[in-house]
Amino acid sequence: RLVEAAEEAHHQHEDNPDLQYEYFNAVLINEVNEEGNSVELGGEFLLEPNDHFNNLSVNLSLSVVQVPTNMYNKDPDIVNGVYWSEALNKVFVENFERDPTLIWQYFGSAKGFFRQYPGVKWHPDEHGVIGFDCRNRKWYIQAATSPKDVVILVDVSGSMKGLRLTIARQTVSSILDTLGDDDFFNIIAYNQEIHYVEPCLNGTLVRADTTNKDHFREHLDKLFAKGIGLLGEALTEAFTILNDVSFTAVSYDH
Repeated sequence: RLVEAAEEAHHQHEDNPDLQYEYFNAVLINEVNEEGNSVELGGEFLLEPNDHFNNLSVNLSLSVVQVPTNMYNKDPDIVNGVYWSEALNKVFVENFERDPTLIWQYFGSAKGFFRQYPGVKWHPDEHGVIGFDCRNRKWYIQAATSPKDVVILVDVSGSMKGLRLTIARQTVSSILDTLGDDDFFNIIAYNQEIHYVEPCLNGTLVRADTTNKDHFREHLDKLFAKGIGLLGEALTEAFTILNDVSFTAVSYDH
């Protein structure tokens, strides 16, 4: 129902990069500037404690929009998407009236904004940052993509010493976060040779469940940089694994 309403609203309004539109930003609602005036994209937003929502202060009439801190909250693509998705407000309210047992309802956009009902104020962390991006959440990824087979290659040549290798580990860990139980993966480190991060799982893929991902993260911490980086052999190994998996799947289908 939510998807149908969003699509209908989207078709009613063609993309307009010059659209001027104000919306309730979840972080800025009820915020004021030094003069005591509401900040842009803020405004007065009625919030009342509600037992059904863990006694949080919410607005049962309106949704709010969250935009990650690293994105411009008045980007034309964001504003246009927020504009046409406002039609969901009515659907959210009707759904809750029809089924009071519902808790949170939300819509995640490929553009990065997140519309949430009931409306609630979001608070940044101690650094003033809200890193939440709906597109990185498991529910979004599983809905937006089909099951995946993934081989991750990590450069562990001498040029990766220090901070570069730390960043590489964090990047791989973030990639693992996007994988779910329906996905399969393996990780290969390479310099002048290839090294499976988990030596017991050479040439195969494993299910991306929590246990396996945590196990591989432990092995990532043991990587160290040395030698020269030769990507060719690692790519050949990766495609060999993926081709073998694809062939096995086709054989099973037959």
